[in-house]
Amino acid sequence: MKTKTVKIGSTLIGGSHFAVFAGPCSIESEKQAFETAEFVKSKGACVIRGGVYKLRTSPNSFQGLGEKAFSIVKKIRSELNIPFVTEVTDPRQIPDLAGVVDAFQVGSRNMHNYELLKELGQTKTPIILKRGFCATVEEWLKAADYLVQGGNEDIIFCERGIRSFETVTRNTFDINAIVYIKQRTEFPIIADPSHGTGISDFVTPVTLAAASAGADGVMVEVHPEPNKALSDGFQALDFENFDQMMTQLKNVLSVFNKKLESV
Repeated sequence: MKTKTVKIGSTLIGGSHFAVFAGPCSIESEKQAFETAEFVKSKGACVIRGGVYKLRTSPNSFQGLGEKAFSIVKKIRSELNIPFVTEVTDPRQIPDLAGVVDAFQVGSRNMHNYELLKELGQTKTPIILKRGFCATVEEWLKAADYLVQGGNEDIIFCERGIRSFETVTRNTFDINAIVYIKQRTEFPIIADPSHGTGISDFVTPVTLAAASAGADGVMVEVHPEPNKALSDGFQALDFENFDQMMTQLKNVLSVFNKKLESV
């Protein structure tokens, strides 16, 4: 089945090129976020990702800067001329975030939040719909139907691993889901090997596997000093490893006559 394209800013997702979304799990400061965005763009990323509001398992964990991060996101978008995506965690955030970012991300925990999906369906903003960590592919597709029925068909699926009996990695990354979405739907799909594995050393191999399976892009977490990150540092690539990943990715994409999407 032919994949439709979804435009995030000036970047096309789902076309003949491969899109790399990269940035910190959470925006911690202007220096950290801008430095990371500038670096990943210089190495070929075409969309910046960064958490403004963070849903965390522990209420004592860093929950994001919230509205304090808005000015940082705007600076990155304007000065680097690159689109930005962040997670929306509550319908009340939609009006304010719509003027700040180029796409909304629905996180794993909110894939089943149908009231949020209904509200997002009323928007004109592209949606990255992550798979719930206990969701079947069929449930994932039905979550997308809420967006479509609301009038928003600018949907990008994101496989980010599911919870299984296996515990050696944070989640079990489902390559099968990428193939299924590509062959059975018209929507583009990207991969999130950072959450899919939870181990920084595994991010590059799984990225290459996802690209080989036909994914339209990848979303990875990058931090200048992962060991000091306020969230998910254990799965973030440092600058050197991101650079190495991009070099290997270009080599794999060349086998399939694909290139990186540019800004």
